[in-house]
Amino acid sequence: MKDRVSITMLDDGIADVRFIRTDKMNALDPAMFDGINEAIAQLKETKGLRVVVVSGEGRAFCAGLDLSSLGSDSGSDKSKSVTGSKASTLAERTHGIANRAQHVAWGWREIPAPVIAAAHGVAFGGGFQILSGADIRFVHPDTRCAIMELKWGLVPDMAGFPLWRGNVRDDVLRELTYTNRIFNGAEAKHMGFATHVSDTPLEDAMALATQIANKNPDAIQASKRIFNMMQDATDAELLQAESDEQDKIIRTPNQMEAVFAEMQKRKPSFAD
Repeated sequence: MKDRVSITMLDDGIADVRFIRTDKMNALDPAMFDGINEAIAQLKETKGLRVVVVSGEGRAFCAGLDLSSLGSDSGSDKSKSVTGSKASTLAERTHGIANRAQHVAWGWREIPAPVIAAAHGVAFGGGFQILSGADIRFVHPDTRCAIMELKWGLVPDMAGFPLWRGNVRDDVLRELTYTNRIFNGAEAKHMGFATHVSDTPLEDAMALATQIANKNPDAIQASKRIFNMMQDATDAELLQAESDEQDKIIRTPNQMEAVFAEMQKRKPSFAD
């Protein structure tokens, strides 16, 4: 992981996660897939984690698949593809409901804390799907984005479809997929792929992370669990989830600390 992804824990329990394969615009080779999945696994187990901020160093967020790695692998099994999975075993679920390649995008949804992405430069193909896995997305207006897979005769298969569902109109998504048209960050915001357009996406993402980190973490994590249900749950199931999560939180020390800190106009101090 260390030569592909870095994790720095900042104040207030904020994890600063960066893609650091700068010589290749953070393109996805087998080691990059491994590094991102290892980072996600580490973050899932990090005590005191409040918010994750994901960004790319260098000229890009992530340029998508490293095509020079197609048909090769960093391990001993040379029959593996760039995703690290044999072509005949993509249907195998290796990471919960996802495979290894899908998990680099879907896995951010499984981290208990909110994940904020900050993108600049390029977010193509798999990189765009990783960006889509974040809870909240800041994008520079000049960021070049694309659902790129059809350019290479492939289907978007890194969790894009379930992540994009509900974010963008169906006909718009179909056109972008069929044509692999490049669009900028401002268009991404207009279409629903991005939350905010910013000239300083990383700085703004960090500011929002600080704000969220000072909220009751129990309530934040419970809200994320409910959000993760919204696409598939019935109204009755969502109503029940609201009540169940609230019963676990109300009158707990962290909930009471949120009330007292607000009334006393001071920074809260929450316990894990």
